[in-house]
Amino acid sequence: MGLNWWDIIAMQPMINTLIVLTRYLFNNFGLAIILLTIIVNACMLPLTMKQIHASKAMQTLQPKLAELQKRYAKDKQRLAKEQMRLYKESGVSPAGCLLPMLVQMPVWIALYQAIMHVLAVIPENLLGLSKYLYSWPIVYSTLPLSSEFLGLNLATGNMMLAILVGGSMWVQQKMVMTPAADPKQQSQANLMLWMMPLMFAFLTLSFPSGLALFWVTSNVIRIALQYSVTGWGGLVK
Repeated sequence: MGLNWWDIIAMQPMINTLIVLTRYLFNNFGLAIILLTIIVNACMLPLTMKQIHASKAMQTLQPKLAELQKRYAKDKQRLAKEQMRLYKESGVSPAGCLLPMLVQMPVWIALYQAIMHVLAVIPENLLGLSKYLYSWPIVYSTLPLSSEFLGLNLATGNMMLAILVGGSMWVQQKMVMTPAADPKQQSQANLMLWMMPLMFAFLTLSFPSGLALFWVTSNVIRIALQYSVTGWGGLVK
């Protein structure tokens, strides 16, 4: 069975890059995951910064949006019209927060799948991995990869990394969180603030720790970028 377009343009480059990086990083697959995550974040830096600035702009409009919601609570059509007018006057687009994220999603999915494939620990999985490999001698001479990293087995779940995934995600979300005028919206925001990190921490225990290492690295980078634009934000408010 041949490779499809997703395998060729996304999976193959990610998988082979991971393997080559492992070879040049002292055969340490954990370091390869961290470095490739940093490289991918660097390539997508313009999109990430655009998303952060768009989110910050939306936050500055929250008091005015809350005022419009209160004023036109009984006239939804007028409310929508006034909101669009406010966005236009402020030069802010709600899609500015979502579009960069949607563009980045395929890259993150490819990296996620690449880590899952390369962490194959049984012969059957290694046979499935072979169809993604380039015919480079360095690739075949590097396999199979060791899943050991700082005393951790990257092929199995790990409680410490799960806590780091949940904790770093909570910090990232708290930094961009702003108080809502509507108590119901504030309650929903608080619920999501805790639900998402807890859910990802729980999922991390069910996946190889190599994915947790990728998530933690991504979260730390995102926290640093967010701090460069908004400071600690909701963490100190």
